[in-house]
Amino acid sequence: MRVVLAGGGTAGHIEPALALADALRQLDPGIGITCVGTERGLETRLVPARGYDLELVPAVPLPRTMTPQLLTMPGRLAVAVNACAGILDRVSADVLVGFGGYVATPAYLAAKRRGVPIVVHEANPRPGLANRLGARLTDHVFTGFPDSALKGAYIGTPLRREIVSLDRLSTGDRARSWFGLESDRPTLLVFGGSRGSRAINLAALAAAPALRAAGVQVLHVLGPDNAADREPPPGDPQYVLLPYIDRMDLAYAAADLALCRSGALTCAEMTAVGLPGAYVPLSQGNGEQRVNAERIVAVGGGLVVDDAELSPDWIIHHVLPILHDPERVAVMSEAAARLGRKDADIMLAKKVLEIAR
Repeated sequence: MRVVLAGGGTAGHIEPALALADALRQLDPGIGITCVGTERGLETRLVPARGYDLELVPAVPLPRTMTPQLLTMPGRLAVAVNACAGILDRVSADVLVGFGGYVATPAYLAAKRRGVPIVVHEANPRPGLANRLGARLTDHVFTGFPDSALKGAYIGTPLRREIVSLDRLSTGDRARSWFGLESDRPTLLVFGGSRGSRAINLAALAAAPALRAAGVQVLHVLGPDNAADREPPPGDPQYVLLPYIDRMDLAYAAADLALCRSGALTCAEMTAVGLPGAYVPLSQGNGEQRVNAERIVAVGGGLVVDDAELSPDWIIHHVLPILHDPERVAVMSEAAARLGRKDADIMLAKKVLEIAR
């Protein structure tokens, strides 16, 4: 069996693909898996680190409006489609699974040209252009959101085993020690998705003195594309700044609450581990991050603030009261966990094998 996975750019596309790859190998250790990406995405680091073959094709962003780029797109898309078709031929692909992003469009078109079965997974409630195209080319569409605008079977978003198997309560002390944090202080996790968020970084750093004065320790992931504009002054409680974390399972276990974006992968992971969040939806795109957050807020698993309204004062007046109320944290954790799906990787893997056979 030979499976090709197409999804690149951000962790929101790559991590579900890699979680599926792990599940496929669990079900069939002899399976051949090839990931397709572009040189500009995080896949160039994440895929090899997980031990999977990576083939690169030219990135072809699809313009959303009439721009000069639109005139060059057919030629660039043809080059990328031919590159994807060559990969499908070389590995004798039995099935292509796409997760969206720049690489998915040429991969879907190449698979259609070669007669390779296509599987589409859409994690967001509002699909991107690539997956809208892919869904027109196949009947095998699966979604990570129950009310997705893309018609398909709802299974959730495939997640890494270390995330879905995480017991936050039993791992909490070890996780805090891992990051140099104390075991008995309220802990806030701050991160802005795989790339980081300047708005979240600045607001959290500005709130650092008040957080410390209130006895709250912070684990803050800046993101690889962001440098700290200023460092919090040394002292206790700890305010740990890191550019990137490979062990997000330990970061989730260390925290009582997270201040974060609300991308599909983040929301899927947070609900799977039962971590409540103060969500700051990205204002760009088609509004799917707010939809993601509002679903969790509606059941009591978090709160939401617009990017433009996030400030140090908002953190002090809305986040601190939660961290100082362990009973409220517990109730929010249980509410978030009720939305979590922990078996999407295995469910999708079984469907992919069935379709390929």
